[in-house]
Amino acid sequence: MKKIYFKNKPIVCLTAYNKFFAEMIDDYCDLVLVGDSLGMAYYGDKSTREVSIQDIIRHAKSVKKGIKKSILVVDMPFGSYKNKESAKKNALKILKETKCDAIKLEGGEEVSEIINYLVKNSINVMAHIGLMPQKIKKKKDYRSLGKNYREENKIIRDLISVQKSGAFSVVLEAVKEKVAIKVMEKSKIPVIGIGASKECDGQILVLEDMLGFFEKTPKFVKKYLNIKNDIKKAVKKYSNDVRFKKFPTKKNIYI
Repeated sequence: MKKIYFKNKPIVCLTAYNKFFAEMIDDYCDLVLVGDSLGMAYYGDKSTREVSIQDIIRHAKSVKKGIKKSILVVDMPFGSYKNKESAKKNALKILKETKCDAIKLEGGEEVSEIINYLVKNSINVMAHIGLMPQKIKKKKDYRSLGKNYREENKIIRDLISVQKSGAFSVVLEAVKEKVAIKVMEKSKIPVIGIGASKECDGQILVLEDMLGFFEKTPKFVKKYLNIKNDIKKAVKKYSNDVRFKKFPTKKNIYI
């Protein structure tokens, strides 16, 4: 197992689901994640729980073609790590078929033994604590965590568990800033925030969210572009050109 180290801090991370986006972001990212967020952002599913092993592998193989320098991490889909043996089998399948650098799975204390087992079997593991999308069945359950002592204590315990288990880094999602800062104080591994604190070692966003593909996004998303409007304008112009016989022109026709 090749150990993973981050050269830069803060650490820049984004998701990608295909070669073409991967090529565009590779120069600027330290880590590219093929996330199960592709279920919602790419296929329009209601949750991440509908993504299969084959879905994630197909997209990761495409992304790998566009990666030259970034660390490539692939999500373990919902149901693919129910126990140590199934986790090992599916993680090795993902690694073999995609040639990625590491896998990511959601959970803290409850998956710490699985993480440790994978690491002992020479598999790099990125953990994911705080809000865990794979556990969410209803929209109302998408909310920030760390509002009370019980939630705060669980997040801290989860951090310590995945850290001791050998995860090389951890994603911290949708937690109150004061809790994120406490996590940073106790963490000995890089913490990648998404809806956490700017004090985290790095940040990650879903690429389509930050590019403005969607009108509704979580509070923690900053839109750096409004690509949805740009696409609609371009398609409208194309539509008018076709209807009024302005396209194709002689430049676009084989003579």
